[in-house]
Amino acid sequence: MSSSNSKVVLITGTSSGIGLATAVSAARAGWKTVATLRDPSRSEALRKAADEAGVELDIRRLDVTDESSIVSTVEGVLADHGQLDAVINNAGAGHLGTMENESVAEVRKVMEVNFFGVVQVSKVAMAHLRASRGRLITITSVGGVVGQPFNEAYCAAKFAAEGYMESLAPVAAAHGVSVCVVEPGAVATEFVTNVGVDPQRAVAEAGSYGPQLSAYLNRTIAQFSDGAQSAEGVADSVIEALTAPEPAFRIQTSDWARGFVATKLSDLDGSAVLGLTNGWVV
Repeated sequence: MSSSNSKVVLITGTSSGIGLATAVSAARAGWKTVATLRDPSRSEALRKAADEAGVELDIRRLDVTDESSIVSTVEGVLADHGQLDAVINNAGAGHLGTMENESVAEVRKVMEVNFFGVVQVSKVAMAHLRASRGRLITITSVGGVVGQPFNEAYCAAKFAAEGYMESLAPVAAAHGVSVCVVEPGAVATEFVTNVGVDPQRAVAEAGSYGPQLSAYLNRTIAQFSDGAQSAEGVADSVIEALTAPEPAFRIQTSDWARGFVATKLSDLDGSAVLGLTNGWVV
């Protein structure tokens, strides 16, 4: 059982990257941290990071695409800790593809993980967050604001998550729950590995879209290699959202992300964004 003075946060997708760094940072900030992941056999890096930081984590299984897994995990947290003060939706999956070359089933799968997973976890947690007057934080992406080539399904899912949370925020606030989204740009968590593609094979199989995909991959891999923010840097912004007296609804995690998102938010007719992204595929 946690002490009555120890707030409890549940974080999804903590096996690596942003989720792992956020779990460690939250525990270091004094939160009782429930670090969840779909496959507990992949928790070695998380446990090692916690040991090196000298913090304790409550590591549990949670699959955001399985409602029964979400319910049982949240019920377990309530049974063991007596409260739930914050949820950080981090679990997600990268995806690369374009409409003509991928099935609708693949698009649905991307939405299931990156959007409906967020909705399911948030729905199960909301009554408990109302009770604690807590926080609901969703890690989206600059891709939740600016649509990007060969990311139609991924950006659609992130757009959906942002729209859902922006719509929910005033309703939740009326019941004491702060809702916000955190928007990283490029993060040094192995882009090619995360989206699960072999660049050379992907270009070869892209047919008519091969030249555009090659240009996009060359630009994006270089960005992730040279200008990416660390996962720990993103975690700092997440902890800001978790601990600030009155967090902003939308939080970018770097100056680059702020500038990139600003392009869209001031672009009434879409010409600035398309003028930018058209250059990514030539």
